[in-house]
Amino acid sequence: MAQQKRDTMTSKILQTADFSAVPNKNEQKPSTAATLLATFQNEELLARILTAVTLIALVVGRILQRGETISPVAWGFYAVAYVAGGYFGLQAGWASLRQLKIDVDLLMILAAVGAALVNAPFEGALLLFLFSLSNVLQEYALDRTRQAIHSLMALRPKTAQVRRGTAVQELAVEEITLGDIMLIRPGEQIGLDGVVAAGQSSVNQAAITGESIPVTKRMGDDVLAGSLNERGALEVRVTRLAHDSTLARLIKLVEEAQNQQAPTERFIDKAEQYYAAGVILMTILAIVIPLVGWQADFSTTFYRAMTLMVAASPCALVISTPATVLSAIGNAARRGVLFKGGVYVEDAARLKVFAFDKTGTLTTGKPELTAVFPATDLTEEAALALAAAVEAKSEHPLAQAILQAAQKRGLTVPEVTEFDSVTGRGAQAKLGEATLYIGSLTFVENLGATRSAAHEQALAWQDKGQSVIALARQETAAGPVDLLALFAIADQLRPNAAETIRQLRAHGIQRIVVLTGDNERVGRSIGAAVGADAVHAGLLPEDKLTLLKQLEAEYGPVAMIGDGVNDAPALAAATIGLAMGAAGSDVALETADVVLMGDDLRHLPYIIGLSHQTRRVLVQNLVFALGVILVLIASVLGFGLALPLSVIGHEGSTVLVSLNGLRLLGYRE
Repeated sequence: MAQQKRDTMTSKILQTADFSAVPNKNEQKPSTAATLLATFQNEELLARILTAVTLIALVVGRILQRGETISPVAWGFYAVAYVAGGYFGLQAGWASLRQLKIDVDLLMILAAVGAALVNAPFEGALLLFLFSLSNVLQEYALDRTRQAIHSLMALRPKTAQVRRGTAVQELAVEEITLGDIMLIRPGEQIGLDGVVAAGQSSVNQAAITGESIPVTKRMGDDVLAGSLNERGALEVRVTRLAHDSTLARLIKLVEEAQNQQAPTERFIDKAEQYYAAGVILMTILAIVIPLVGWQADFSTTFYRAMTLMVAASPCALVISTPATVLSAIGNAARRGVLFKGGVYVEDAARLKVFAFDKTGTLTTGKPELTAVFPATDLTEEAALALAAAVEAKSEHPLAQAILQAAQKRGLTVPEVTEFDSVTGRGAQAKLGEATLYIGSLTFVENLGATRSAAHEQALAWQDKGQSVIALARQETAAGPVDLLALFAIADQLRPNAAETIRQLRAHGIQRIVVLTGDNERVGRSIGAAVGADAVHAGLLPEDKLTLLKQLEAEYGPVAMIGDGVNDAPALAAATIGLAMGAAGSDVALETADVVLMGDDLRHLPYIIGLSHQTRRVLVQNLVFALGVILVLIASVLGFGLALPLSVIGHEGSTVLVSLNGLRLLGYRE
């Protein structure tokens, strides 16, 4: 039953994931016959209608019944109640039987038929009504978990204004191609992933990444489908098609997560078959033993056996786990955390070790200028302008850091000529008659620049894990090379990295490890800054994989968090692999088990806390469901509990565990 519910839910999600163009307003209204057909194809609506029909027929049949005498007309209304109330249960039970399986639906149908056989059609019809009503309420409850998916689907507009040549036209997002320029006005949602080609604005990405503060977007910055343009106008060059956008991938990941079972859910699904078979065997024995052993009355014995079957049915047990796990997945999706399956929601609570990639994970992955040290009487601004003049011709990441620093300070950068890159060492260019050199300190010293106090400053920066760029000038071809300035550049530590690790320890994580392909000095600097227990530097992808296996053997379940292609093997090997979604490579996103869409490390303690809370709710539901079953069985055997009361206890517990699981939709740290 749980698997069928989950399959039905997923199919509905897939059906609603229609990103087609705006419907044609000239379409004719469907006929009455087509409307009825659509109703029968909409199982959720049909279930509500049949439940109402069951109740009406049940009440009318009871009114027409005279004591123990049931007129043909009353039987007719009871028959209607049986057909309406058992419609879906019979379908599900028959499907299970064809697969040689027994489930809760079959138990309910057998109990209702048994009640009719002992001249108690009202009790049987009441059972089917409450069972049908319970399923409707469960569907309504589980629909709350689908709201996260529906809200995601509503984020992306169906059309966008696109400029092609001089013409501006409104196109469906499926018709937009790579390289098209979308015109995004203030207050509009961005239709597809792209890069800002012109304009500047603040963009609210909360629905995609979970970031609560709007992000300023300028020319060259990436923007995500589904995010909201708040103030300025933007021109966005499309970089991903509709089916491949971040939002489309996000929806796909959550849809896939709905289908993957948690360990508890898998166990219950397997146990359900044996349990249901045991209930049927117990029911048969409850009929045979009294009849053979002490010649009990058949009607009374059969009635009690049917009541016992209802009391022992594991409906609440089966539905409790998917309701809980899907609620946790829905909560996480709203925060920009995507679990690719229920198994990872539960497994996160078992983690003992967190292994962090350095670049792009603990750090931003974008080198920034941190300090300028003039070696002559030049000011910092003048030295930076000269450095930017040479680096403007370079594509190196460190060059981009210097250029961005010059732009932020609003410096006027002179134009250079005869640019020449010296691979692996630096670059040179002409500024008037002088030649400017920029690169490593070794590069300019080899050109003849003399050592000075700046050399000691460079060593101090390097000890802190920062890269050092030197700028030198040669006035004439035969003249000396003079060191002008040094620039310290570092990949900046994420501001919340150290606090995140402190919170992880508070959540029971025993060991924090930093894995990096960078040099030992840089790795140690980052490890010390965040409070890591160990740092492993100079690693190749296969080295990270080996270390993860060692950590798991020594400490227990390991989480690996990274963003690059080189992290993919380690992400796959870890107990749980977590990828930085916004900055992460496609390979990392595909390989990881959990994706952080906002690249916010603060989500890591939230994930651990959510997992612990999910396991607590699962235990609560399982204990409660088992307790109710035991109480009902004891009441039937010891006190002759009536079938209607057994039905109410059984179906009531089913609804209660569903509602308890839904509490996870409101979970906060």
